[in-house]
Amino acid sequence: MFVPFLLVLASLAALVAAVLVPGYDQLILLAVPLLLAALILLGAATLRRKPAEPQKAPKQRQRVTRRKPGPPIMIDGSNVLHWKDNEPQIASVRQVVDLLTAQGYSPGVVFDATVGYQIGTRYRDDAEMAAHLGLPTDRVLVVPKGTPADPVLLATARQLGAPIVTNDRYRDWAQTYPEVRTPGLLIRGGYQEGKLWLDLTQAATPKS
Repeated sequence: MFVPFLLVLASLAALVAAVLVPGYDQLILLAVPLLLAALILLGAATLRRKPAEPQKAPKQRQRVTRRKPGPPIMIDGSNVLHWKDNEPQIASVRQVVDLLTAQGYSPGVVFDATVGYQIGTRYRDDAEMAAHLGLPTDRVLVVPKGTPADPVLLATARQLGAPIVTNDRYRDWAQTYPEVRTPGLLIRGGYQEGKLWLDLTQAATPKS
């Protein structure tokens, strides 16, 4: 960088002499191109000396440890909905979902088609009810209008080998689903002094 700087000074001196000193006017033809060349060299040398930006360390991929899903357990949403004060409250179902999840289960919920009108003024589908419960959409089912929820719930529980959280005894369906008489299949619960309780003593124990 020192040499280009000297060339700039020399060419400037020659240019000044060509302008001010009589008889040196021909020197301007040499001084101008020399000054331009010197400036170019000086600029190039300055760029070369510009410190390189430090390279960013590559981002390390974080390893995400996914927990294995716990044993399935079904919730009779339309039954649990009325557990507290015998009034339809979606918060009651959400509390059951949260408690079972904390215990290591993978809960699924089945509702009657009228659930939206019980907690509001319009129909609500699987996705909306799943959002209320903090569950994936594929774990919540609102049965179609005119379809009873009980046989759908019982068939799903049979297929999954899962117990059902409900206070219903399903006597109308006992002939088709005799397993409802099996101890531990139907998990009772409710609220006592405002606190939720579930009888999980005979339910399948989640594996850690």
